[in-house]
Amino acid sequence: MMDSQSTFYKRFAFTLLLSVALIRMTSAQDYLKTQFGLRTTVEGIDIEIQFYTPSIIRILKSPQGKPFNKESLSVIKSPEKVVFSIKQVGDVIHAQSKELTVKLNVKNGQVVFNTSKGTTLLQEKERSVAFTPFDDAGNSTYNVLQAFVLEKDEAIYGLGQLQNGKMVQRNHKVRMIQGNTNDYVPFMHSAKGYGLFWDNYSPTTFTDSQDETSFQSEAGDCVDYYFMYGQNSDGVIARMRDLTGTAPMFPLWTFGYWQSKERYKSQDETVGVVKKYRALGVPIDGIIQDWQYWGNNYLWNAMEFLNPEFYNPKKMVDDVHNLNAHIIISIWSSFGPQTKPYRELDKIGALYSIKTWPESGSEKWPPIMDYPSGVRVYDAYNPAARDIYWKYLKNGLLSIGMDGWWMDSTEPDHFRPEPADFDTKTFLGSFRKVRNAYPLMTVGGVYQHQRAETSDKRVFILTRSAFAGQQRYGSNTWSGDVVASWMALRNQISAGLNFSLCGIPYWNSDIGGFFLWNFKLKLEDAEYRELYTRWLQFGTFTPLMRSHGEGAPREIYQFGRKGDAVYDAIEKFIHLRYKLLPYIYASSWDVTENHSSMMRALVMDFSKDTEALNINDQYMFGKSLLVSPVTNAMYVKPVINERDTTNIEDFSVVKSKTTYLPNHAFWYDFWTGERFTGGTKINKETPIDVIPLYVKAGSIIPIGPAVQYAEEKKWDDLEIRIYPGANGSFVLYEDEFDNYNYEMGVYSTITFTWDDAKRTLIIDDRKGSFPGMLSRRTFQLTIVNANKGGQEHKPSTPDKAVTYTGKRIQVKL
Repeated sequence: MMDSQSTFYKRFAFTLLLSVALIRMTSAQDYLKTQFGLRTTVEGIDIEIQFYTPSIIRILKSPQGKPFNKESLSVIKSPEKVVFSIKQVGDVIHAQSKELTVKLNVKNGQVVFNTSKGTTLLQEKERSVAFTPFDDAGNSTYNVLQAFVLEKDEAIYGLGQLQNGKMVQRNHKVRMIQGNTNDYVPFMHSAKGYGLFWDNYSPTTFTDSQDETSFQSEAGDCVDYYFMYGQNSDGVIARMRDLTGTAPMFPLWTFGYWQSKERYKSQDETVGVVKKYRALGVPIDGIIQDWQYWGNNYLWNAMEFLNPEFYNPKKMVDDVHNLNAHIIISIWSSFGPQTKPYRELDKIGALYSIKTWPESGSEKWPPIMDYPSGVRVYDAYNPAARDIYWKYLKNGLLSIGMDGWWMDSTEPDHFRPEPADFDTKTFLGSFRKVRNAYPLMTVGGVYQHQRAETSDKRVFILTRSAFAGQQRYGSNTWSGDVVASWMALRNQISAGLNFSLCGIPYWNSDIGGFFLWNFKLKLEDAEYRELYTRWLQFGTFTPLMRSHGEGAPREIYQFGRKGDAVYDAIEKFIHLRYKLLPYIYASSWDVTENHSSMMRALVMDFSKDTEALNINDQYMFGKSLLVSPVTNAMYVKPVINERDTTNIEDFSVVKSKTTYLPNHAFWYDFWTGERFTGGTKINKETPIDVIPLYVKAGSIIPIGPAVQYAEEKKWDDLEIRIYPGANGSFVLYEDEFDNYNYEMGVYSTITFTWDDAKRTLIIDDRKGSFPGMLSRRTFQLTIVNANKGGQEHKPSTPDKAVTYTGKRIQVKL
């Protein structure tokens, strides 16, 4: 009996030990803990979870046995040392940081992202990852897909710059290949406070339906995406920039007014435009020299002045500078066969053979294809090619004092694409594999080389295309060659806002639209003059205010003279832009220092207001100004003649626009000072020189002096407008305006704080210093109300003037 009992207990103990061992083995086989997260294999798919920060998680997936050896072109951050825990409950692995929990189902591979408190943010669709074998120009890779499940009414934004007029990017399909007017960024930004970056550079399709939301890319060795939780839109953008780079500051002068056209045909014409603005007393800071200063198309983008109409380019640049203005110049991603850069790039095999602009060597239109131009796009993925590009840019154009670069066709132009085109060999593999990252590489090449050259002058690049991470390269992206129409104007608003929601803060459009195909009479058409005026008013509240286009010149004096309604409206808004420079420059510092955004979709500041989430024609400019551009004709009267119908101006009846004022705030009419309660729609009269413009209660806005160029006068006598009804603060930022000393702390900030209950403004101690800083200044303090509005040409009487020497002041108002 004892032997029998002993044997039973021994067998029981052995069975128990074996069971524990098997449980441990099974658990060990489900995942392997790594330095940054975990790895596992589910249904033949290797999956890796990496914590980059407590709120940023990278997900990698590939067919079993395929190594994760991808190096990102967009992401420059390395994983931080994050404290996280891992446990397995049944079939689900829980990996948790202090901000996020990611759950991985070991039976079906589904990944779910939760807050640390358990709220579900986003989940993959079960068994939705797909790897379809694909021959990419002789290299074995995959067509990759991953699907997700969103909440039914969840608002998502981003995807880059799209000309579809949609604010919320739900229920449609987007084919992402960089183009002239569409700049694609595979980034999804949710009103729930998270973002997802699909890190793939090949042609990609985004699809959203009631069943699923997916990204599918033509070529990829793995699925690679980053999930980031920011709690709100500013937090999402901050995390995207943490991954892909901070946006450096632009010079103050870039925030002034810019004039351009296709094209100024001589240096005398270019300089003459600046002289005319100065003579008229209309402010201007930038002039742009467009293409063909190099001569004929066989000399395309020679980066030299070979056109005899530009007889002394150094003098041209000096003349512009002597007029207290700046000049930037057009450069392209392609070269003509008779140029020095072409010959040097060709020697190293760094030119493509895809069809691009211009196709004909003749400058006649339409192109005469019997005389092919031979122009070819350069391989921007090749560091040696980027070196050659910079060498000629530096020697030919930087050396004569150019202030910046208009990098055209950075997508690049690719006409009538054929499948074989995407097999083109680049330094990083097939063109297909890296297609959408081209603008990132070519813009980055110029920025990095100029930064290595000097820190005395901030890099400024105006470019036609962009990809994730490009904000780190000192570039402002414009929306391409859009065709002028009221719909196009309206579509620019949502295009710019969704682009900004991808973490790239600097954007603009051709004021007036590039092509005038819809207006046969061009500037003689009263409807176009009205459209141009409304577009310029919108441009006043974008990060770059730049007039440009073909078919007709766009200078202010082309629209009449002082006393004419359209001329006066244009001039009024140019002056307003300059009055707002202290506010705009402080907002640009907020972009660099705090990862803020200048153009702000309403979701950024009013995510709890469901009425605001899908509005596509209003936005915040900075954190105080609500802008509602006018996007339809109001003052055109058709006159029927014997042969046709002509539009004439008719200002006899003042029209209106309705604007929604977001909830949970009070608002002030910028023009009148009248106060409104949020959560309501306001019908505002909009004569040709007014658009609906509102200021959020609690705002503090500095108003600068009347100037002819950005740095004409010091900010020693600023008006400080206070909009009561809520507590608020504002940081006035100042530095030397055009170098990188700010990166070493050479700048100053002054914080203004408004206590609404006590009606008290505190101007805090100044922090920091820089050469030329004002030691003594006056602030003209104004409490805005209906009796003291914001009429720009009728300055209000300040409530109090205070002298500030850098020490804290408390003022009762």
